[in-house]
Amino acid sequence: DLLALHKLNTLHLHLTDDQGWRMPVDAYPRLTTVGGRRARSQRGPDGPGRTQFDATPHEGAYTKAELRGLVRYAAERGITVVPEIEMPGHVRAALAAYPELGNHPERRLEVWDRWGVCETILGVHEEVFAFCRAVLEEVMDIFPSPYIHIGGEECPTSEWESSPAARERAAAEGLANPAALHGWFMGRIGAFLVEHGRTPVGWAVSGTELPLDFAVMAWRDASHARAAARRGHRVVAAYHRTTYLDYVQSEASFEPMAQPGDPVTLRTVHDYEPAPAEWSREERARVLGTQAQLWTEYVRTPAEIEYLSYPRLCALADRSWSGGRGDWPGFVERLRHHTARLDALGVPYRPLDARSPAATTYASPSSGTARPLS
Repeated sequence: DLLALHKLNTLHLHLTDDQGWRMPVDAYPRLTTVGGRRARSQRGPDGPGRTQFDATPHEGAYTKAELRGLVRYAAERGITVVPEIEMPGHVRAALAAYPELGNHPERRLEVWDRWGVCETILGVHEEVFAFCRAVLEEVMDIFPSPYIHIGGEECPTSEWESSPAARERAAAEGLANPAALHGWFMGRIGAFLVEHGRTPVGWAVSGTELPLDFAVMAWRDASHARAAARRGHRVVAAYHRTTYLDYVQSEASFEPMAQPGDPVTLRTVHDYEPAPAEWSREERARVLGTQAQLWTEYVRTPAEIEYLSYPRLCALADRSWSGGRGDWPGFVERLRHHTARLDALGVPYRPLDARSPAATTYASPSSGTARPLS
């Protein structure tokens, strides 16, 4: 409902990762019964002698009926749900459920309880591709989206480099080294989606490493979006220093725990230009749009999700639809009126004039109880 209110027309739903698998797959039931549960969770950022964990098991997965209902509800409001199933990295939960899909089938793994990048990745034997195809067939049955996201980023290749089977596969495919299996893997899965009438989407490492069939989400560097567009990709511009809402909104001590890094302020989000004027007309035409990301490692409640999202998501919507040079004073004036709508809907958001903890309490719409953020 809030996406529709802000004329945001896509929900990118990240369904799998190292820390959990959240979509049921009939062909592989252990993905949720085993891969959907971890024994504990990391409580804060990594650091020498200071990484902490809770002692609370975390588990859960959507039902297919819930996912179909979400797709239907979104479509009624003009919103497409784009699913993401990560591969060949960010798959620790899948390997905990089905170790034979990895590079060490004899190894027994737990679902990862840390944040960051895990070294365990899928193998490159044919059983793995049968698994990926079966999963994606069920994904496509639920999600009619023309775009299917298959991740692709943050995939360490050390397991392939040390695996005799992976080295043999690289040699058999005429690849220069095992690291080149990444592009080969993405190409095979991307071709499968294209055969089924869908467009594969992947996170960009450089903007130039994915097959041209892919739409590219450029997040690591602002220049990667242009590099992908120049190469001929369709691009979603999502530079993390301007669109990742898991960064704090200010340096104030009362802000909730967040990803380490400088604040991504309301002004920073509004200043972002997904397709700058200095790009060529052809490059700009390849930009599908932009999106905000909110990774929830440190998020504790639904109300905190909305506090982190709003009003920064309002800024992304305003700038994305307005285009050209941003009218910051005009946006702030409009936003002061718009927050009355958020108030009426019971949406917790960061007040525009927050200066102290007293100014940044938020209420959960389900409980009606105001609570401080720290």
